[in-house]
Amino acid sequence: MAELLRFYAEAGYNEALDEQPIDRLTQPAPVPSTQRAAPSATAAERPRPAAPAQAAVPDEQQAALARQLAREARTLEELRSQLQGFDGCNLKFTAKNLVFADGNPEAPIMFVGEAPGRDEDIEGLPFVGRSGRLLDMMMAAIGLDRTSAYISNVIPWRPPGNRDPSPLETEICRPFIERHIELVNPKVLVTLGNPSTKLLLRTTTGIMRLRGNWQVHVTPSGAEIPTMPTLHPAYLLRNPAHKKLAWRDFMEIRARLNDLPA
Repeated sequence: MAELLRFYAEAGYNEALDEQPIDRLTQPAPVPSTQRAAPSATAAERPRPAAPAQAAVPDEQQAALARQLAREARTLEELRSQLQGFDGCNLKFTAKNLVFADGNPEAPIMFVGEAPGRDEDIEGLPFVGRSGRLLDMMMAAIGLDRTSAYISNVIPWRPPGNRDPSPLETEICRPFIERHIELVNPKVLVTLGNPSTKLLLRTTTGIMRLRGNWQVHVTPSGAEIPTMPTLHPAYLLRNPAHKKLAWRDFMEIRARLNDLPA
């Protein structure tokens, strides 16, 4: 029962619903315990309902399997195939599509957000909704587009109702995005928002303190990639006054790209 409740909580459920509606107004008032009669023999002999089936709760076995599958992927297509066949994350069963990546994997820069939203889930591509259009404008401001940049997310499936992914779901998916970055091997990595920044930089420091300052992402093989944490486009849509901060970050990104050898 404890595992089942934990599964429901992590899946975003916050209400208990019966299969059939109940009119509470017609229900008799509860009888105080001191006035309750002993159960009749008929009631006592009624068969008990069958216990619910064991919930499939992701655990360390699934995390270990995710690490194994990620290590075995030698190409991006193999990694996509491994993700499509992986059933260890509950989010897969409520999403319409796997949202793997978009853009040019040969590009020198890779952007990583948190998780797909509704539009991304429908199209199977990252950053295609309102925040995606803003990201396209931000990239265009420094001379980039989806032919000269590569875009992905930490979580490849949309959480139901656009809720935040749980820590367990994020850890289950961590090996895949880390291997994804390793296979792309960008010269510059940009983490969009708090969740992707904390995960990929393995830090508890918030995005407002980290943004604008170059950090280092260390891949599973030990390679070090210069990383710029910046504000997520969805955050900027809610807080347009902070676009000036993101602009400074993107100026730093453009300068770093300009310094790369031809």
